[in-house]
Amino acid sequence: MNVRLVIIGYGAIATELVERLRDKYGTDCNIAVLLKAQSPSLAKLPVGLTCLSSAQEVLLFRPDLVVEAAGHQAVRDFAPVCLAAGVSFVAVSVGVMADETFYQQLCQAAEQGRAKLIFPSGAIGALDYIRAVRDLPETKVVYESRKPPSAWTDELQRLSKTQHIGDEVVLFDGKAREAALRYPQNLNVAASLAIAGIGFEATQVRIVVDPDATGNTHCVHAIGAFGDMQLKIVNKPAPENPKTSWVVGLSLMATVERYFAPVVFG
Repeated sequence: MNVRLVIIGYGAIATELVERLRDKYGTDCNIAVLLKAQSPSLAKLPVGLTCLSSAQEVLLFRPDLVVEAAGHQAVRDFAPVCLAAGVSFVAVSVGVMADETFYQQLCQAAEQGRAKLIFPSGAIGALDYIRAVRDLPETKVVYESRKPPSAWTDELQRLSKTQHIGDEVVLFDGKAREAALRYPQNLNVAASLAIAGIGFEATQVRIVVDPDATGNTHCVHAIGAFGDMQLKIVNKPAPENPKTSWVVGLSLMATVERYFAPVVFG
């Protein structure tokens, strides 16, 4: 895999991705990291990584692929420029696509630049199944998120509840668009399901704070003329961020490899 790759951000997910790419491909993968000039992550960059600070520098680096792992604003700042310039863009922060105007802007930029806007599967699976059945009549998709109180500390405080709650708390029960907009750091999964499937308005989301949860639990139920699909995944949280599942970094690695692979699964 002799490629040039730009990664936006250098938090827990990006750090893991860089380490895995360098361990597996060595110098065959030429990696640059895009960070703000005053970012505290600059001090953590390992030797040999190129550091960039602007969209112009990204394009001058001539990457084969750009990967965002820095939050919604990073997608807003860099995805339109990269896509319009013909550089495919992987967006980890899928929740930002709940802004329909922005999502359509990215679609147009990708078409203009003949590039791809790519969403990794992240914390869940079965997106291929959801996409395959989405156009059949009366298809319904329901997603339920169950995470321990440690993943929702700020939200529980706003509800005047302590972190050591004894019973389940339903934070949200409604449409995927509102869920993604209300909890942008936690509901990328809901956005991925909505885009792959029947849309933000039709996809139903339920968010539960569960004191008995042993990990970040994702339940997907799709039902329609095709049959009945039920999926339950229990992910261990990332060691440095309980709001993110550990598998997200692994999924991002798989997405990058799939983009460059000669053989892929549809």
